[in-house]
Amino acid sequence: MIAYHQISDARIAMRQHPAMLIEFARNREISEAKILLDTGIDIAATEDAHRMISPQQYLRLLMNVTKALDANDTSFLIGEQMLPGHIDGVSHALLHAGSLREALEILIAYATQLSPLMCPRLKRGKGWVVVYWMDSYGAPAQRSVLTEMHMAALVAMCRWLSGERLPWRFCFNRRAPRYIEQYEVHLGSEMKFNCHFDAMLIEEDMLDRRWPRGNPVAVKLALQASVAEQKQNTPSLLNALYDYLLKHIRCAPTLDQAAQEFFCSPATLKRYLAKHGTHFQAELDQVRSHAALHLFLTQQIDNEAVAQHLGFHDANNFRRSFKRWTGLTPSLIREGMHADLAKWI
Repeated sequence: MIAYHQISDARIAMRQHPAMLIEFARNREISEAKILLDTGIDIAATEDAHRMISPQQYLRLLMNVTKALDANDTSFLIGEQMLPGHIDGVSHALLHAGSLREALEILIAYATQLSPLMCPRLKRGKGWVVVYWMDSYGAPAQRSVLTEMHMAALVAMCRWLSGERLPWRFCFNRRAPRYIEQYEVHLGSEMKFNCHFDAMLIEEDMLDRRWPRGNPVAVKLALQASVAEQKQNTPSLLNALYDYLLKHIRCAPTLDQAAQEFFCSPATLKRYLAKHGTHFQAELDQVRSHAALHLFLTQQIDNEAVAQHLGFHDANNFRRSFKRWTGLTPSLIREGMHADLAKWI
């Protein structure tokens, strides 16, 4: 049985990311009434060290703050305060990471605590590394804010821990915004819009460059202290389903099969996904498109090989499906990706 939690489950400690967000808003003279509007959180709860809130409440809190401030740099400024964070041993381990590789390993392994609203995932290709960000709870209206926050968080943390600004490149699954200057100030100038996922790329040789704050003993002890707490942290439904579908993508997984693994009926799984603003076919198509994109990038193989990997009967069926997923043919996607990589790396 696959363990998971849903958007309405109280899983996020009030004293961690939500407290930081509330303090950020208070410092900008936003009233508590505006901050907590329709969140179901009372003022006393903001000081309760043991209070847990749901992702749904945290997303509403974030929406209230960004709406009240109504500034193009809000999401970036919030993100720059997120990491390493104040999450007991996990944040302490991240603070003493000795390299980008170690920092990414900690961030991904403890994403439910360090990055509760978006899940970072790692892929490696020939000479480069890509970190791509997945919405953990289905909040499309806030996707831009969440992406800006989390990319700014990783960029700022790496700059602080490494003592330099790392040469990240960025891909965004959206049109270029009017406030492009904020992206350049907080992230950098190497970016591309109208991509098919939100990702950060960096040259592979940056992974093991040693950072001055690195302390392997401190990292080991901090993570040992976090083992018990980590076992209690289940992934979100959408992240758990993504992992399940990716693992079984070659076998054409079905709703009935997934429901069995998630220990519920197909109708119940449909209902759970609807609460997250999605449905099974949309999640399957997303995993298939991501798997295809990664194969094109990392393996540089042809349509037939990708079609076979994804369980399609022939390349023509795959080509039609891929165009439905992305709006472009596989050949056009490959050409664009390889041109970008040739320019960047």
